[in-house]
Amino acid sequence: MTCINSYLTFNGNCREAMTFYQHCLGGELSFETIGESEHADKMPNHMKRSIMHAVLAKDELVIMATDMVEERGLIRGNAIAMMLSCSSEEEARSFYNKLSTGGQPSHPLEVTFLGALFGDLTDRFGNTWLINYDKNKYT
Repeated sequence: MTCINSYLTFNGNCREAMTFYQHCLGGELSFETIGESEHADKMPNHMKRSIMHAVLAKDELVIMATDMVEERGLIRGNAIAMMLSCSSEEEARSFYNKLSTGGQPSHPLEVTFLGALFGDLTDRFGNTWLINYDKNKYT
């Protein structure tokens, strides 16, 4: 089955961010540093501890990330958000509360005109999350 996964880029704090996301969402987390990669000998020593590739996986939820930033630097914008489609109201509220810690809640969780519970926030790493629970999908 074809799918799309989130792939986040950080500027040296990938390990911190992905560990935070694991704390909020659960799942198994793995890291490969630049020093552990096949490219280690081509990289400056100060980059060896940077994350080449990280994966957080829990059931169908997969978030990948890296510290590998292009030469022009990291540019954050509001064009991309991560949508969490939750399986219960409790899960949606828990994820919203945890992910907003140290961040900026944009819109609190509330029932929309379509009957779904929805809210959004920007986490402490500058990433936008959309939290959704559609009870009609699970009844």
